[in-house]
Order: sequence, then structure tokens, then C-alpha cells
Amino acid sequence: MSSGLILAMVLAVGIGLSLGLLGGGGTILAVPLLTYVAGFPPKEAIAASMFIIGVTSLVSVIPHARRGNVQWRTGFIFGAAAMAGAFGGGLLGAQLPSVVLMVAFGIMMVATALAMIMDRRPQTSGEARKKLPLVKILAEGLVVGLVTGMVGAGGGFLVVPALVLLGGLSMPAAVGTSLLIISMKSFTGLAGYMTEVSIDWVPVLMITIITVVGALIGTAFGKHVPEKALKKVFGYLVLIMGIVVFFQELPLVYGVAAAVLVLTLLGTLVLRRRRQLLAS
Repeated sequence: MSSGLILAMVLAVGIGLSLGLLGGGGTILAVPLLTYVAGFPPKEAIAASMFIIGVTSLVSVIPHARRGNVQWRTGFIFGAAAMAGAFGGGLLGAQLPSVVLMVAFGIMMVATALAMIMDRRPQTSGEARKKLPLVKILAEGLVVGLVTGMVGAGGGFLVVPALVLLGGLSMPAAVGTSLLIISMKSFTGLAGYMTEVSIDWVPVLMITIITVVGALIGTAFGKHVPEKALKKVFGYLVLIMGIVVFFQELPLVYGVAAAVLVLTLLGTLVLRRRRQLLAS
């Protein structure tokens, strides 16, 4: 067993914790972990991450369901649309050059990180509305599935805000329901990739087991952790890893330019938020 694989197994706990605590964020870490630490080829890393996250999310649904935090009808409607989009995204992603996939993944990481740091979360309360806006839910599910199926990222952090905004779910319900949706679309996206990619199952299964353990721990402690602080810390971590992806995949000059652009955008958003807070 290589040192990279051992390190990847240790770090896999963090992937599970993210899923258990936030209902997302696992794949955004799993792909660079499998690629740069465990040494998987990019396309195999994306496919393997879908299996790992799919299994982990499915197991994590159980404790959330026991707490009443899974809205099954909303989850299956959104999930069905996401599955269709994820399969198409997986087919498309398997045909694209690896560098294109990884740069797209880096962009997804940066966008997700900025949303988390700035806490761009729709504010709502109460239970889901009795009548769901089916057309919007289906359209959102298709888009989320297509994007996540192609680059293997962004599932929970796209699904959770959509459930809050479109489905009218509370945050605990959105987190639990997102895990159901992530499991559905992850296995479908994996099916799309498996038409072109083969996976070394032994290390993947080992990492999956550790990720599941981390997710169960995260689920157990989720209600005791300040969500806002956790999302900001995790957001900065994802931002750093997104910049690392740019440096790994692009020539040095372009990597530096991308990093400067990202940091400038972050600074602008932070200053704008502070001005808004002062004005209010």
C-alpha cells in the first residue's frame, strides 16, 4: 500500500464529516484527494468519487430520516431529474480531455467556496410547502445533475440551497434530503462514466468505508456545531484547494493569473458585504 493511498484514507474522514455535517461538500474534496494524493487518473478519480459519495450519502440518510429530516417526495422528484442530468453529464465528461474536466472542477470549487464564505444561503423557516413547484424542481434537478455528473462536484452545495429556495425546506430538512438526492445522482453519474472508465475497486472500497465512518460521526455531532462558522472554514479550505488545482493543471503564468483573479474577487465580495452590513 502506497503512502499516498494511506494519506488519502486518513483524509477521507474529512470527506465524510463534510457530508454528515453539511449535506454536501464530499465530492468537492474527494476528486482532488483521489487525483493528487492517491494518484488516480482524473477521470477514474471522478468516477470513483461518485461511488464513494453515493454509498456514504445513502448510509447517512438513515440517521437523518430517523430525526425526520428527509422529505422523501421532494427528494425523489428532484433526484429523478438529477439522475437524468447526471447520466448525461457522466457520458459527456467521459469524452472530454482530463485537463478540461479538472479546470472545470477547479472553477466549481472556487464558485462553491465563495458561496460558502459569503454565506449565500436562502433564509427560510418552517416545513416544505404543501404544493411543490414541480417544473422548477425538475429543471433545477436536471441542471444540477448535468453539472455534477460531468465534473463530479457541487452536489450538496447546489442541492441544499435549491431545496431551501424552491422546495421551502428548513435547513435540517434540506441537508437530510440532499443526501438522498446525492446518492441517487451519484450512482447514475457513475453509470455514465463506467461506459468509458475502469476503477481499481480495492482502494476505492477502503476509502469508502472510512468516509462512511466520518459521515456518521459528522451526522451525530452536526446539531452541536455552529453551522455558519463551519461553512466559512470549509469554504476557505475548498478555495485553497481550487487554486491548487489551477496550479496543477495550468501553466504557471495562467495559474498565478487565476489565483490573483480569485483572491481579487474574494476581496471585492468581502468588502461589499461589509459595506452592506455597515449600511444596515
